[in-house]
Amino acid sequence: MNTQRLLHTADRFSTLAGKASAWLIVVLMLVVCAEVFKRYALNAPTAWIYDVNNMLYGTLFMMGGAYTLAHDGHVRGDFFYGRMQPRTQAWLDLVLYFLFFLPGIGALTWAGWTYFNESLAMHEQTFNATPLPVYPFKFVIPLAGVIVMLQGIAEMIRCVVCIRTGVWTPRLKDAQEMDVVEQQLASSTYVDEAARRDIMSKAKDIDEAAHQRGGGGRDHT
Repeated sequence: MNTQRLLHTADRFSTLAGKASAWLIVVLMLVVCAEVFKRYALNAPTAWIYDVNNMLYGTLFMMGGAYTLAHDGHVRGDFFYGRMQPRTQAWLDLVLYFLFFLPGIGALTWAGWTYFNESLAMHEQTFNATPLPVYPFKFVIPLAGVIVMLQGIAEMIRCVVCIRTGVWTPRLKDAQEMDVVEQQLASSTYVDEAARRDIMSKAKDIDEAAHQRGGGGRDHT
């Protein structure tokens, strides 16, 4: 397995984990809507709904970390970074991964595993009229940590490749804002074909300029 294939395998795994977890937002919406109806229409609020909301949102937040990292979506201060050459960016990223990412995510995973085991041992439950088990939710902490760690190692390999070649390796393409804009314009009855092409051309130029500033020429394909 060559390096590019290995990196894309890690990207696919993180993307799959993120997209699977994204369905929790649908579950969260349905739970909230059901609770609003029960509370205000039936005057029958649910005791455990607040805990469920927190668990669903927490899981969604944690499991989305690797997906965001795989698609280079985390926020960075790019005033200086975006003007660096790819090799300089890669060196900076690699050093910061060693100094902060590995110790931080390693500590998160280790502590999360400890919290989960302690919670499981005592069969920890929430404190309300209808107690819910907490340990399944706490298991998400080490699980998310492991997935982010794997993607982080892939990012470190990507940095090494960039240091050797001088260019960033291409990432897997996922749905981008430009794709959504293009679909909306294509289905619009108020925009003709010439106007659509002109709008998309200008929008892509702006998007590419933003990527160049933010990623120093990183390939986002």
